[in-house]
Amino acid sequence: MTPRLADLRPCFQGVIPSFIATCSRDGEPNVTYVSQIEFLDEKHVALSCQFFNKTKRNVLENPFASVHFYDPVTFESWNLKLRYLRSEESGELFDRMAIRIQVIASHTGMAGVFKLIAVDHYEVLALEPVTGFLTPPDPLLDCAPTAQVAPGPMTEVRGLQAVSERIARARDLDDLMSGALLALAEHLGFAHSMVLLADDATGRLVTLASRGYGPGGIGAEVAPGDGIVGTVAQQRRMVRLSGVAAELRYGRAIRGAVERSSGAGGLAPEIPLPGLPDAQAQLALPLLAGERLVGVLAVESRDPLQFDEWDEAFLQIVGNQIALGIDRMQADDEEPVAPAAVASAAHARGAAASKVHRFAFYPSDDCLFVDGEYLVRNVPGRILWKLLERRVRGGQLEFTNRELRLDPSLGLPPIKDNLESRLILLRKRLQEKCPDVRLVPVPRGRFALEIDGRAELELKEGS
Repeated sequence: MTPRLADLRPCFQGVIPSFIATCSRDGEPNVTYVSQIEFLDEKHVALSCQFFNKTKRNVLENPFASVHFYDPVTFESWNLKLRYLRSEESGELFDRMAIRIQVIASHTGMAGVFKLIAVDHYEVLALEPVTGFLTPPDPLLDCAPTAQVAPGPMTEVRGLQAVSERIARARDLDDLMSGALLALAEHLGFAHSMVLLADDATGRLVTLASRGYGPGGIGAEVAPGDGIVGTVAQQRRMVRLSGVAAELRYGRAIRGAVERSSGAGGLAPEIPLPGLPDAQAQLALPLLAGERLVGVLAVESRDPLQFDEWDEAFLQIVGNQIALGIDRMQADDEEPVAPAAVASAAHARGAAASKVHRFAFYPSDDCLFVDGEYLVRNVPGRILWKLLERRVRGGQLEFTNRELRLDPSLGLPPIKDNLESRLILLRKRLQEKCPDVRLVPVPRGRFALEIDGRAELELKEGS
């Protein structure tokens, strides 16, 4: 029995490329790939139109078309017989399909070239299975064992409860982000995830928490419009991509054609971004507090069919909670405390002198190096240099968020300065590059700078 079109949702994810066949008024056929097929209802689908090519000319002359697509799990094949209805160049559907193409275009340096021109609406006249090209299943080799379900399965509601509890009980911003990602991995199988926060001072997104990638990813930056994370931040819209490798191959093929026809002078280079180099499925959503962008939550997988509509809805709920929690944590969270402690000279000299760490700061671009290796830059670099100066030259051991906010030399924005996120970045970069120097929270809104050994400071003026 032929299934309903809604039962073939995996076929619409683009894991295996689909084909569209059309014919001109004079009977000349044309077959080409189609980038996106969007299920609308049992009688209608929408196809992406990225170039005013032979396919579009044909359906304007002769409105009938045939689309050939595949189930990426069973490899069953289907033909859709269609009749062209109309095109639209704006609206919710257009925006949803355009943003997926925009992500691939930004990855391959084709932004502004590889883009959606229109969404073409078609009426579904027939859905027909293609038979005869698959051999019958082998009764021994092709019968997969039945999956064993572990006792007491974690339901969706219980999973959401676990994530919400981690967010509600978070002690600080770092605990909130890392705890939420841990709960997503443990209870719901999102093994690779990251949270990037918006930095108003630089206009970029900075990775402050990740799960499943190993060390080294903290501090990675993404510019608005770059890749899935940058595009989500720029457009303030959720994006889900399946079959990412195939989409990138398609985008690179278009890039190659453009380079051959007009050269690569106007094309941007491909952009390496944080995440899995071989990701096959990606889902990212903006973290919004009202109309303000707080950051981006992104998950990905090597399984091209890992994410579906359920994941979109679930992560939207989780993302809303994370965004509100981050916004609350980034507010002025200081408690009334005594003035920051200042160490005596004797105490400062009493530190172990067996280790020496040499810090060099370049004010021309706000870069800070430790022992000849890059550590951090921009506002976090200025903050750490200020802390080191006060610790080494003035003997100050403890600091408050408030005194940093009131220091005009740091260049913190007057509203929503993201100070807590910048301190998290510093803390993690020090753990990775120089664990002998630590930022240690004391009470809320207060922390200590601890140094094992001695720190030597060098200001690289004019560099």
